[in-house]
Amino acid sequence: MKTTTAILAAFSASASAFVPSTPAFQRQTLSLDAVSLANGAMSFDRVCREWRCKFEGDKSDSESLEAISKVVDEYLPEIKKVSNDATVNRLVCGGCLDFKLMTTVPLEDFGPWEEKEFAPEADFLAKLKKIEGVTMIETQTITNMEI
Repeated sequence: MKTTTAILAAFSASASAFVPSTPAFQRQTLSLDAVSLANGAMSFDRVCREWRCKFEGDKSDSESLEAISKVVDEYLPEIKKVSNDATVNRLVCGGCLDFKLMTTVPLEDFGPWEEKEFAPEADFLAKLKKIEGVTMIETQTITNMEI
């Protein structure tokens, strides 16, 4: 009897392994103001403003990429001030010669930043335009969720 009780107790403790798991999109912890996408399969509460361009030369010694880096260093403190919860990511692809700077903010901070025309975006992009070898300067607004 003692053995049967022990076996039942062990099985009960591990029975949750046989219960279907909750889909990942339902397990996400999101703010109450999250916006639903894809019929509820996804949602977002963070928005990203991406500034991107092409540079020339090899990534290891590109003068245009070095000049871009100096512009980033100049504006980074101001960019980080757009939100107390801003994250800034720099992406460089040496094969495609892509440079991207992505600033992601909570949804509630995005509207006020947009109203300010994403400052310091205009000044940042104007400096990129002056760099020899920098082309295809573009911007994009996208969601950016860590999952």
